Amino acid sequence: MANGRRGTVVTGEPPLRLRGRRPVPPGVRDLASGNPDAGLLPPLAPALARLDPAHKLYGGPSTLPRLVELAERDFGADDISGDQGVVGGAMDGIERILQTRLRPGDRIVLEDPCWPRIADLVVAMGFQPEPVRVDPRGMIPDELERALRMGARAIIATPRGQNPTGAAVDGERGERLRAVLGRHRDVLVVEDDYVAAVAGAPYVPLHGTTDRWAVVRSLSKVLGPDLRIALVAGDPLTVGRVDGRQLLGPGWVSHLLQQTAASLWGSAATRRLLARAERAYAERRATLVDALAEHGIDAIGASGLGVWIPVDEEVPLVQRLLERGWAVGPGERFRFHAPPGIRVTIADLDPSEAKQLAAAIAEIVRASGATYAG
Repeated sequence: MANGRRGTVVTGEPPLRLRGRRPVPPGVRDLASGNPDAGLLPPLAPALARLDPAHKLYGGPSTLPRLVELAERDFGADDISGDQGVVGGAMDGIERILQTRLRPGDRIVLEDPCWPRIADLVVAMGFQPEPVRVDPRGMIPDELERALRMGARAIIATPRGQNPTGAAVDGERGERLRAVLGRHRDVLVVEDDYVAAVAGAPYVPLHGTTDRWAVVRSLSKVLGPDLRIALVAGDPLTVGRVDGRQLLGPGWVSHLLQQTAASLWGSAATRRLLARAERAYAERRATLVDALAEHGIDAIGASGLGVWIPVDEEVPLVQRLLERGWAVGPGERFRFHAPPGIRVTIADLDPSEAKQLAAAIAEIVRASGATYAG
């Protein structure tokens, strides 16, 4: 395709079959899926029983006022001001946001390591990933500066609960990243705050110094994956274009889903449950990190639903853990250039299991003579 003064870009055919995960064998403990603890999700039956069954016809409002009100309250609590929209999940929102500004061949800054579906989406849309290394406090500012100077036109970053590392941006790091972005005001900033309500870390914004931005907050890890709803806040032009593009496709997110989400999200019982879930996830992360530390193994788990364990070799460890009844996520599918590691989903990990898993990892390390990166 013609790309103005930047010349002509030939884009490859987007992949039709993306990377998937093999089924977990029977009897193996699944700590690789990334699912939330079903016991810490609000029950759906009461909300479904309260649904208004009246048909919503063409030409009516696309968003449910009650859900928009709740979104405004949620974003406002973190001083996020902007227009709001409702999309069919975080990935749907991110895809539509990228379509508002970018063309095939454009570079997009991604975290390294990052969630594989983000990288798959970027490649499928014809964009070029520009990986930037992540440490426990988020993207490395100097590496972000380098990527933006190389011409990246957008950034997708997770301010907390980063998948797979659990990194969380703190105040000092957030200030440095915003300063870098402020020197590139035309860059589109997309924050994937997908696990906001149960992240276990305060929200630190990355937007605010560029002209175009959006914050996406999914309800999947909070209210249930099958709801397929996410809320978007952003500058008026970006959100307006997202709404317009949605109108040309599905038109709107089902009001039955919006009603269910609003009923659950607005409930005092749900708020109490989410507070309990946030505490539980924090305790489970800490239990595994501490259990590993007792064996001299470093791990990262500041927020979110997983713990990242840096390793020298992923495949032998993952295979031997599987043989012992533990399925964990190999880091290869998350990484571009980052050092090896494995991800363990802690969402429903019992403390006794954490100690058993840590002991199994330590025993495999001792038996193999492998060493772990600090």
